[in-house]
Amino acid sequence: MRFLRRSLMGVFLLSVTLALMAWAGNMVREAVNARLNEEPRSFPQRERVLAVNVVTLEPQTVTPELTVFGELRSQRTLDLRSATGGTVLQASDALVEGGAVSEGDLLLSIDPIEAQAALDRVRADLQDAQAELRDADRSLLLEQDELSAAQEQADLRAQALTRARDLQTRGVGTAAAVETAELAASSAQAAVLTRRQALASAQARIDQARTRLARAQISLAEAERDVADTEVFAAFDGVLAEVTVSPGGRVTANESFAQLVDPTRLEVSFRVSTSQYARLLDGDGTLITAPVRVALDVSGVNLLAEGRITREGATVGTGQTGRLLFARLDAALGFRPGDFVTVSIDEPALEHVAVVPSTAVAADGTVLVVGEEERLQSASVDLLRRQGDDVIITVRDLAGQTIVAERSPLLGDGIKVLPIRPGAAAEEPAAPEMIALDADRRAKLIAFVNEGRMPDDVKARIIGQLEQDEVSSETVARLESRMGS
Repeated sequence: MRFLRRSLMGVFLLSVTLALMAWAGNMVREAVNARLNEEPRSFPQRERVLAVNVVTLEPQTVTPELTVFGELRSQRTLDLRSATGGTVLQASDALVEGGAVSEGDLLLSIDPIEAQAALDRVRADLQDAQAELRDADRSLLLEQDELSAAQEQADLRAQALTRARDLQTRGVGTAAAVETAELAASSAQAAVLTRRQALASAQARIDQARTRLARAQISLAEAERDVADTEVFAAFDGVLAEVTVSPGGRVTANESFAQLVDPTRLEVSFRVSTSQYARLLDGDGTLITAPVRVALDVSGVNLLAEGRITREGATVGTGQTGRLLFARLDAALGFRPGDFVTVSIDEPALEHVAVVPSTAVAADGTVLVVGEEERLQSASVDLLRRQGDDVIITVRDLAGQTIVAERSPLLGDGIKVLPIRPGAAAEEPAAPEMIALDADRRAKLIAFVNEGRMPDDVKARIIGQLEQDEVSSETVARLESRMGS
């Protein structure tokens, strides 16, 4: 009996257990089906508004600035050379690297002994030429006198011949006398011809003597110039560079021993591209005398100078591109030839344009305009110049419009934005509206937060707000919208 009682008790307990398990499984199945069949909760979607920096397009006249690099050079640079060779007897104290000299200062003196000896020889030759000319003049006078005497003798012989012929005609004279007179007249004419030849020779001798004298005078001038060339003087005020001689040294003819540079007449040479060069031409295709500014950064201190473009290079040059331009500087204190400087050139002014950040213009030449209801719309502009981090664009019908200053991939047509204008003071956020909750409403909100899938720290923060006497209406509205109530 005991065994039967215990068996029945075990069967009863097993039946109850199976019934409870079946009941629990049925409850789980119904809960899952109810969860799957209920409609998902929908939350109201809010449009995303992006804050953007904006600028206003205001038409203005802008002078673009072209920036290139250039090299300074002196407009007056002279290589000092010795015209004659010899030993350096004397050199100026300023004949050193960087020495400052004035116009007419004696720089170098070369031993003049050889040049002086040549000058003495030429002077002796000149005296010989002058004596030869005087002798030729005297010979010419004598030859002229001899010619006159021969001519008178010929005239007398001609008169004797005439008388002899007259006597023969009257029958008084003889044929032999006539022949003798003819022979005498012929001899007299021959003597006249000889004297004329001698006179011509005397005149030729004078011409040769004058030529010899002229050559001697030329040689004298050259010798005197050679003596003068033994001293080298400064041609203008300047500074010496590349000095290679000193007293006691020897120089050869045409040897360069220094370079004289005028540091006050500086110009800058710089190269621009062909497109940049085209912007510096006027309507006639002539290069304009645009103002330039030259800057040299020396240990953080900028040396500045101003000038104007004066000319352009005649050729492009082998392996070069663009154009080589030159600008003369008005006052260049502290600059020296050879300095590598930054050159800023003022281009012709552009009218009805605007200067905006380069980030405002896309690669396709479009900008984003803030239109009605603070929504963006795309517009095309012409990019004229780039000025560092800014660009110059055409305004046209966009005058007065507001555009996005810094574009990003999140911005596009139709996007609603919150414009932030430059210089505008940040607006104080409005204080949230606070409301008081009754006990039931507060309990429902706290229960919803506890059941929600939120991090524990977020739950604690929201519950802490809900337990206050007054709660932000925005927070309450957000939670109730998620509850579906």
